[in-house]
Amino acid sequence: MGKGPKLQAIDISEGQTQVLEQLVRRHQTPQQLAKRARVVLLAVQGHGNRDIAREIQLDRMQVGVWRKRWITEYEQLCQVEAQHPDQLVAAIQAVLSDAPRSGAPATFTAEQIIQIVALACEPPEDSDRPISHWTTRELADEAIKRGIVDTISERQVGRFLKSGGSQTPSESVLAQC
Repeated sequence: MGKGPKLQAIDISEGQTQVLEQLVRRHQTPQQLAKRARVVLLAVQGHGNRDIAREIQLDRMQVGVWRKRWITEYEQLCQVEAQHPDQLVAAIQAVLSDAPRSGAPATFTAEQIIQIVALACEPPEDSDRPISHWTTRELADEAIKRGIVDTISERQVGRFLKSGGSQTPSESVLAQC
């Protein structure tokens, strides 16, 4: 029938099948998750990656990723099903979810951002600044001076404060203070 390497068979328990079918039928299931559940169900029925990709409208490589992910995680899913059956739905959803993507961690914490925005709402004279209005440069300097952050650019401060419109960043937050 099809060309290419022989596909590895997919194992699945009755309970896992029921969960996957529920995910496919439930209207609240995110489309992405429902498609991945269908990939597994069709693979279990013996369909090849090319046929599944055509039916679900996914790239063949994506179908292969989700087939392989299920095969890799099957034993773990069986353990969850045997030991904690109430957690099977969450475990299957985790298997069918995107893996964390690589990338640099966030440079600033939410707490630091909140403190910088709060600083922008304070009168500059309270910080012994000889200015009447905050600038992003002055806010960056004051955030470093107070130990909120070790280093920050005025441009980054501006990004934190920007709320849209044509106002300057500090004016837009100060208008809300």
